[in-house]
Amino acid sequence: MRKALITGITGQDGSHLAELLLDKGYQVHGMIRRASTENFHRLDTVRDRVELHQGDLLDQTSVAKVLEKVTPDEVYNLAAMSFVPASWAQPVLTAEFTAVGVVRILDALRQYCPGARFYQASSSEMYGKVRETPQSESTPFYPRSPYGVAKVYGHHITVNYRESYNLFACSGILFNHEGPRRGMEFVTRKITHTVAKIKLGLANELRLGNLEAKRDWGFAGDYVRAMWMMLQRDQPDDFVIGTGETHKVQEFVDIAFDHVGLNWEKFVVIDPQFYRPAEVDLLQADPTRAREILGWEPEVSFPDLVRMMVDNDMALLRGQSKDNGRPPLRISA
Repeated sequence: MRKALITGITGQDGSHLAELLLDKGYQVHGMIRRASTENFHRLDTVRDRVELHQGDLLDQTSVAKVLEKVTPDEVYNLAAMSFVPASWAQPVLTAEFTAVGVVRILDALRQYCPGARFYQASSSEMYGKVRETPQSESTPFYPRSPYGVAKVYGHHITVNYRESYNLFACSGILFNHEGPRRGMEFVTRKITHTVAKIKLGLANELRLGNLEAKRDWGFAGDYVRAMWMMLQRDQPDDFVIGTGETHKVQEFVDIAFDHVGLNWEKFVVIDPQFYRPAEVDLLQADPTRAREILGWEPEVSFPDLVRMMVDNDMALLRGQSKDNGRPPLRISA
């Protein structure tokens, strides 16, 4: 039985990846930070089948101890300060988690588990003020936020450790991927949750920033499959993962409101406070290599993704999504 360690296992991608690996027969471990409140709701479906270990990307010793204890075959680093607006408010902390945290894992991996395969979650935000459209593995980076800058460091240090220490280390440059498990602070979930509230009479407006911003949106469940596929190859490499389509925020809004029979123009209010200090106007993936080399294709379309998220939020607000009574998670000190 292969063992996998996932940092960021309690997040959207981590929970989807845990489910995928368990279905493939893996023994799944997760690394979590010690906190006074639990945030394990995304793991409800697998809470009796994963083992969690306390560790912190800010603490090299704790990372090394987890790796030494688990001795994983595969390591997926999905942990980061991942909300772009928050990276402006906490740029130094973003650098510590999202940039330096990567080298802490890689160096511990080099010392304790050099044979393990490593996946680094890179981001389309690294392209920022894009140099070409669509963006491929060879497109130059021009990040436009502390988050994007930190991700560039994490990406290049992964390449550096691969080439310097012969580690099996890959980066997946993932474009925006969403789903019902997306945090409420992200614009996509903010849209679908507020649309559901408006439909149910619990809100009367949706406040947004730049409706003209364009993104390449896909379903998170499809994207974690690409992560796993990268670590099954004979040689490590980096891949762009996206749909190859681009859509305006306004299109996302239109589909969400239309799905519940409402006209978005009656409810959306443009609020300047939601504009970024340095805007990223257009992101569009060129996933050619992922298709041709990995054999990866997204399965959920953009309209279906939006409708899925709206339906989930409608169910949540109506009280139809409830805890299934699984036992508590096992956490190792």
